[in-house]
Amino acid sequence: MNRLDIIPEKCIACGLCYLHYPEVFDCKDDGIAFIKKESKPLQQEMATPAAYRCPTRAIEIIEHPEN
Repeated sequence: MNRLDIIPEKCIACGLCYLHYPEVFDCKDDGIAFIKKESKPLQQEMATPAAYRCPTRAIEIIEHPEN
């Protein structure tokens, strides 16, 4: 199952990720997104479209081979 990661230096705080997938993403006071520690692997898998919608490609999809 894939997981997500955010490159904070690329994030412009547009809010698309946490607006559409609040169960996975949140933001700091400055608007920079981060992935919630309590997000489950399946939730992250379901939120992978956020990586394609991110205007600066700050969200990475980290692929894990199936076991």
